[in-house]
Amino acid sequence: MNTVLLALILINVLFSYKGFNDLSFFRKYEFHVGSIKAGEQIRMITSGFLHADMMHLFFNMFTLWMFAPVVLGQLGNFSFLLIYFGSLIFGSLLTMVFHNNDYGYRAVGASGAVTGVLYSAILLQPDMMLGIFFIIPMPAYIFGILYLLYSIYGMRAKNDNIGHTAHFGGAVGGYLITLIKQPTMFVDNTMMVIILAIPIVILFIMVKLGKL
Repeated sequence: MNTVLLALILINVLFSYKGFNDLSFFRKYEFHVGSIKAGEQIRMITSGFLHADMMHLFFNMFTLWMFAPVVLGQLGNFSFLLIYFGSLIFGSLLTMVFHNNDYGYRAVGASGAVTGVLYSAILLQPDMMLGIFFIIPMPAYIFGILYLLYSIYGMRAKNDNIGHTAHFGGAVGGYLITLIKQPTMFVDNTMMVIILAIPIVILFIMVKLGKL
């Protein structure tokens, strides 16, 4: 029952609830490329506390609730917040890069921040088992790799309303900040650091080749 985690969840709930009931508030703080390029960079952070609906909010907060304790337990409150907000910003920055010319692009959700916490937790504890759909057991590092590969597919296909770019950017943020805070992992768990970097390298190569 970490107070920092509870406070983050409460802020998300209150901010999102306000957005559910006040469209002008929602429009003012959502991620919108045109507005951000016009100088409203604060949207790159505030959009991470808005959600499209209750299911979107619940899924993000549930995922955060499940994986945040791993990061909090090993790195502490300050590093956890650094990873959360750093991943949120990484997700927004990558979204701006990929949608730079789409002035009408809009997005909301804590997915970038939450995915960063998720990837950080996987990096810190790669051997933990996850129950996919609460049934199928899978090592965390396998899930992390598949999740980012799916995000790359979603970024390329552009056939749904999911912010795959923010997810991927958040994961990159969580990965990099965790390694900065825990550099001994390069020596103690070298293979896992390399394995979890594979999707990031694939994305870089696809961008260089003009595939995205």
